[in-house]
Amino acid sequence: MQRRRRGVDVGLILLLSQVFQVGLENIPPVTLGTLALNVFLFLKPLKPLLKVCISVDQGYYQKDWQRLLLAPVHHADDWHLYFNMVSLLWKGIKLERKLGSVLFGYIIAVFSVLIGIVYMVLEFALAGLLNDSSYKMNCAVGFSGVLFALKVLNNHYHPGGTSNIMGIRVSSRYACWLELVAIHLCSPGTSFAGHLAGILVGLMYTLGPLKMLMKAIAGDFPYFNDSARQRDYYSGYSRHPSYPYNTPGDYDTYTGGLTEEEQFERALRNSLHDRGCGRKTSPHSEFGATSQRQLYFRAIAICTEECTRAGLR
Repeated sequence: MQRRRRGVDVGLILLLSQVFQVGLENIPPVTLGTLALNVFLFLKPLKPLLKVCISVDQGYYQKDWQRLLLAPVHHADDWHLYFNMVSLLWKGIKLERKLGSVLFGYIIAVFSVLIGIVYMVLEFALAGLLNDSSYKMNCAVGFSGVLFALKVLNNHYHPGGTSNIMGIRVSSRYACWLELVAIHLCSPGTSFAGHLAGILVGLMYTLGPLKMLMKAIAGDFPYFNDSARQRDYYSGYSRHPSYPYNTPGDYDTYTGGLTEEEQFERALRNSLHDRGCGRKTSPHSEFGATSQRQLYFRAIAICTEECTRAGLR
């Protein structure tokens, strides 16, 4: 099955608009490169989705291990790509600044593969516990598992915040768990196991042995050291005097102190103002990929409000 195309990819247009509003010079290289790779493979997929999605059947039984590399960077449709990449944009800017580009790139590479492995383990366990072999056939694509892991890292390195999940204020420390349940309840077709795998990998890094194991594999890799990360960050961006992170602790200056959900809403409003009101397009969830329906409904409400103001509805 090929990815569904509906003419103009509105989600892709909104994503590119948001990227240029942030400014290419303000996006760290690994975040920008990861985003560009996902967009490129959306436009020019290496294979049809059924040939890249990861499942127990295809990954483990059929030994098609390349799916571990391909599944995270392919998306079901433009809205799936948009929501995931906007989330990557905010998380990536903040985390890459904190960790340095080399370590952040290392984390992205390891997480992308490891989450697929944990996902297959979870689906295999569910198939055994529930005596339902269909779990072994569940096939997932998309970057959302990695984003859940990055959310855990972001909450670890930037503690103390709060998130608004479907109108419920909750400590950022627990937000990923509430978001996991909320997304599954709102969109039952999404990959609960894929998102859970992301959270578990994030916890394996922050609380478990994964960080030490990665450090051991890297050998004398210096970027696990805080001072080395600082040197990497400042030397890498000193040529951009307008870059808004040249002084410690001024992330709120860039985000206006907004939460990630509020940043999403502002980004969408700004994109609509820049390009006018486009037609409404529904996101779709295929192969267990997340549609984040609650964000979509907010997008529709914002679109309707902006179009009404412009007299275009």
